[in-house]
Amino acid sequence: MDNQTTARSVLVTGGSRGIGLATARTLAAHGHRVAITYRSSPPEGLFAVRCDVTSTEQIEQAFLEVEAAQGPVEVLVSNAGITDDGLLMRMSESSFTTVVDTNLTAAYRVAKRASRAMLKARWGRLVFISSVVGLSGAAGQINYAASKSGLIGLSRSIARELGGRGITSNVVAPGYVDTDMTATLAEARREELVRSIPLGRTATAEEIAAVVAFLTSETASYVTGAVLPVDGGLGMGH
Repeated sequence: MDNQTTARSVLVTGGSRGIGLATARTLAAHGHRVAITYRSSPPEGLFAVRCDVTSTEQIEQAFLEVEAAQGPVEVLVSNAGITDDGLLMRMSESSFTTVVDTNLTAAYRVAKRASRAMLKARWGRLVFISSVVGLSGAAGQINYAASKSGLIGLSRSIARELGGRGITSNVVAPGYVDTDMTATLAEARREELVRSIPLGRTATAEEIAAVVAFLTSETASYVTGAVLPVDGGLGMGH
């Protein structure tokens, strides 16, 4: 652990794969006490609690387990998210509301629960994982884009409310990342996307995790209400 780093109690939601898992492992490597939530299968080597983030009761239980194991949550990375793509005219209302509940309302739930201890400690770090799509929009992803865009208003409002207590709240907006979620893209579509990225490639989950690690660190103590794109230049101008 770096001499400038204070070991913190960290919770990463949706930490069993992709960006969440890379973030959890990166923060653990920095010397923090890291817990993750998962729904189906927990990864090896991390403290994991089963939790459906659409359930306030399960969130409460997860926080109690984490607090018992490693102390009050000082750093929260709200990463859990799903997609359920479809064109507007074909999208069911349940498809829209389920994605918004999982990606946006759940972020409110976990942030509210985490802020309790952060306010007492007068220190905290909240990071919300959004998407370039939340800024630029995407055909066939009205529900996902709306949920990811909503995280920006959520985070910036929290930044204004809680900043006086030493709590920062920021958003990371990844572009296209090599994860299970993007692995289902057709090769032709993938090549088209890569051509639209100025850096000419997709990101690794570890590259997103490095930016999250910065925002949760002592070094970023004066960064709050920010939206940091990590998208290879894809979203420039948004």
